[in-house]
Amino acid sequence: MLKINLTDDIFYVGVNDRKTELFENHMELPNGVSYNSYLIVDEKVALIDPVEVSFMAEFLFKIKSILGERKIDYLVINHDEPDHSGAVRAIVQEYPEVQVIGNAKTFGPLEAFYGPLNNKKIVAEGETLCLGKHTLQFFMVPMCHWPESMVTYEQTNKILFSNDAFGGFGALNGCIFDDEANLDFYEDDMRRYYANIVGKVAGQAVKAVQKLGPLDIKMIAPSHGLVWRSNLQWVLERYVKWSTGENEEGVVIAYGSMYGNTALMADIIARGVAEAGVKNIKIYDVAKTEVSHIIGDIWKYKGCVIGACAHYGSVFPNMTLLLHELTEFKPKNKVYGVFGGMSWGGGGVKYINGVAEKNQWECPVESVEVKGAPYRDEDVERLYNLGKAIGEAVKNN
Repeated sequence: MLKINLTDDIFYVGVNDRKTELFENHMELPNGVSYNSYLIVDEKVALIDPVEVSFMAEFLFKIKSILGERKIDYLVINHDEPDHSGAVRAIVQEYPEVQVIGNAKTFGPLEAFYGPLNNKKIVAEGETLCLGKHTLQFFMVPMCHWPESMVTYEQTNKILFSNDAFGGFGALNGCIFDDEANLDFYEDDMRRYYANIVGKVAGQAVKAVQKLGPLDIKMIAPSHGLVWRSNLQWVLERYVKWSTGENEEGVVIAYGSMYGNTALMADIIARGVAEAGVKNIKIYDVAKTEVSHIIGDIWKYKGCVIGACAHYGSVFPNMTLLLHELTEFKPKNKVYGVFGGMSWGGGGVKYINGVAEKNQWECPVESVEVKGAPYRDEDVERLYNLGKAIGEAVKNN
């Protein structure tokens, strides 16, 4: 088996998943995803996080190609979520004497998923574990993004095994390290991962970055995505940017339309945005584009215009998931607009306005609701002016 070295005796033993269509069964994976795992071979052997259980055969083959008949002494669990911890039971069965390392909050969920673990060790904040030449140190990063989340710092080579932090969607297509990859190719998948996985706890992500700041970190090895050994500043800057709500100039228009009339409204609004001088404009049909892609771009850009037709006195059904996600994740520093269509009694715009009020959206222009198709001059003008007002607000912020 081809060995991938982080250092002479620290190995990458992760796997690529290009089969799973939906991450956590609801986010599309057009470019796949990696499940990263790391093996430290010293006087004692430590495995940092296993992988998703369906890749167990490949995972064990990689481990044994490095260890031969040697055993694993420690299995470090930074995070309980099954895409990382799924292989815990299989590792324990393969290496019965392995000691499972976690913090005080690790083993409740872990044993709920996989049953009792007899040989376990609870580590505290800042505690160390000596492997020989290598010493591991453990730091808690609760709610980044589960309560038990922690990171492991390898003191000798100054490697941070960072759990979900600094990770991204996308299988690793031969490029394991950041300096081997075109980072522009991975950035959208990284931001979409951040927005949909970590975004809800962005404040905790900021605290985690600040907490780990005093460490001398030479390499960041996350649980998904590229290993960072040369461009640490690149990924750290983006994490701070995404966590603090720093936006780029641009507008996302997301609409739900049954017969195409609300889609026409979106195009009129987009023209107003463009004539305000905004060049980055993304238009999404919520019935065609999976929501995580839309959230990823909403996180990126300053402006967000949400529109939907009415449906039985409420809102177009596919729009409810996007509105739910916006309520849950609460992207910061946004300028919003609201529009929609009705046939007789309406309801779509009213529903969206209710969400806007609940979430205290900054809306610099009144919502626009159109009866039927947007063919009347006054309706076109209202929609165009909504777009232009949003575009100007984006340009002036």
